[in-house]
Amino acid sequence: MSSMRIGPPSRLAINHDDYHAEHVGRTANGRQFFLTTPFEPSIRGEDDGQEFVALYLFDADGRFLEARIDAFGPRTQMDRSARRAAYDARLKELGEVTFTRIEVEPFAIDRFGTTFGLIPREPEEDGDTWWVNLKPGDYMAFTEPWDSGEYDT
Repeated sequence: MSSMRIGPPSRLAINHDDYHAEHVGRTANGRQFFLTTPFEPSIRGEDDGQEFVALYLFDADGRFLEARIDAFGPRTQMDRSARRAAYDARLKELGEVTFTRIEVEPFAIDRFGTTFGLIPREPEEDGDTWWVNLKPGDYMAFTEPWDSGEYDT
């Protein structure tokens, strides 16, 4: 009997790792968090695209609460030390944290003319599966089983 899901997941797991999920976990008060560096790729050349630092906060049950996002302009023009400082500051503002697996709901939020979040993508054809992509940048993609905690890059 097939266990095929009809729609997107209500929650998905993200395992802590040493790559894109290096800074996922829980705060001392039980909130879940995901600190990451999304980006809009450059299309025309060196003067477009956009680099960001994004801190996503969820309650203890994985419901999306808030996104704290900083923009740094195109990769070729951004101040890398300013981006690193913002990233470190976002991590520090969480206080004491435990880096561990999180289980959170998909979400989308618009900032800086861009949609950010863990965004479900419907199957394109019969037999295809649902995906949830980290946007912008599409550098993490999740599919069933949603509780695996693993992602494709």
